[in-house]
Amino acid sequence: MLPKSKLGEAISYSLKQRKYLESYLLDGRLEISNNRAERSIKPFVIGRKNWLFSNTLKGADASAVIYSLIETAKENDLNPFPYL
Repeated sequence: MLPKSKLGEAISYSLKQRKYLESYLLDGRLEISNNRAERSIKPFVIGRKNWLFSNTLKGADASAVIYSLIETAKENDLNPFPYL
């Protein structure tokens, strides 16, 4: 196998990721994929065009913080309104 071949590159990549794989295997709380996180941000990705026209940069930053807090509360089974 040549190091520059696709297989060689795949093996090299996997060896570099070994410590992360070991962390996953040792901690049962970690998920193998980030699908749940991807699903939670999907509404924001869909609404991106709507937020493109925020009046100010500070307003856009404030919106991002609020959206992040709300989604974090939802992911932790908290009611977002009292959480805020």
